[in-house]
Amino acid sequence: MSSPDPQVRAARNQSTSSARPGARGPVVAVTGAASGVGALLTERLAASDEVRQVVAIDERRGGCEAAQWQILDVRDPAIAEKLRGADVVVHLALDLDLETDAAARTAYNVRGTQTVLTAAAAAGVHRVVLCTSAMVYGALPDNELPLSEDAELRATAEATGVGDLLEIERLARRAPRAHPGLNVTVVRPGVLVGGMDTALTRYFESPRLLVVAGSRPAWQFCHIDDLCSALEYAVLEKADGELAVGCDGWLEQEEVEELSGIRRMELPSAVALGAAARLHRIGLTPSPAGDLAYTMYPWVVSGSRLHDAGWRPKYTNEEVLAELLEEVAGRHTVAGRRLGRKDATAAGAAGATVALLGAAAVVRRARKARRRI
Repeated sequence: MSSPDPQVRAARNQSTSSARPGARGPVVAVTGAASGVGALLTERLAASDEVRQVVAIDERRGGCEAAQWQILDVRDPAIAEKLRGADVVVHLALDLDLETDAAARTAYNVRGTQTVLTAAAAAGVHRVVLCTSAMVYGALPDNELPLSEDAELRATAEATGVGDLLEIERLARRAPRAHPGLNVTVVRPGVLVGGMDTALTRYFESPRLLVVAGSRPAWQFCHIDDLCSALEYAVLEKADGELAVGCDGWLEQEEVEELSGIRRMELPSAVALGAAARLHRIGLTPSPAGDLAYTMYPWVVSGSRLHDAGWRPKYTNEEVLAELLEEVAGRHTVAGRRLGRKDATAAGAAGATVALLGAAAVVRRARKARRRI
């Protein structure tokens, strides 16, 4: 492999001037470093003896004093200059907020990833680590248990943010061809827990666990600390390619109900999916009907590549579920919509679910009546 040209080498020397004395290993840039997974990973890498320097990139400064901060939007082409001197980039600046406008979210996620990949190649970075989700495999009744990393990505764009993640996966596959010499690793976590707010974590804020008749759920969680340790493996090139990450094994729906103490509310498929679609369409809930599939069918991953590299999860599914239940205690969500405490008390447990489902039916009947007039 040829050595970097003098300009790149000079930039690298400049960017590592604040590195720990005598430290060896890569210079790592982390986008989205001020919050969430990015903040935890930045702290973890900054404390690692195997990492020379961390460059933290975000639109605001985070709390890690040991990192070298660069404040800018990841969609800004000027990010290429900020990446000069980095060996690895971990791109975690994604917006998967349930309340974000879908078009704006896609514009940010896809454009940001495109810009980071192009900028990394221009800056002489040799590896980019992207984080999507095991949701890209799709939740389907005929999925194997568990899925291997090289299983076909059969998800559709019908669930929150999954269309963006599929496009990021496509960009990851194209990047090495478009930018020879750039390696891309993709990390795909299961149901992520640890300060996260997603359609899947909100499922456990409901007064009843909605179960679609005839479905076969299988729950596999991923603690945010385990995701960070898997990302560190990718950064240090202990594992590469497509890496699925989660707790070992999975929990059946009956086990989840027993562990959580939350009883089920079972509905026919046509009723559940139809109501979910109508509720989302009329703006009563943030989650589209596609999110429901991930509570109906399995999308459990084996994580064999990380295991072969020596990585092991610190947490079990039971432990992560227990932590999730502690996090969501006191929150009240029905069909993906957060209720205030007064709303939840007034509606009651099953009554709140029935009320929302009924609201969709009322709206549908009203629209039909208007069309007849």
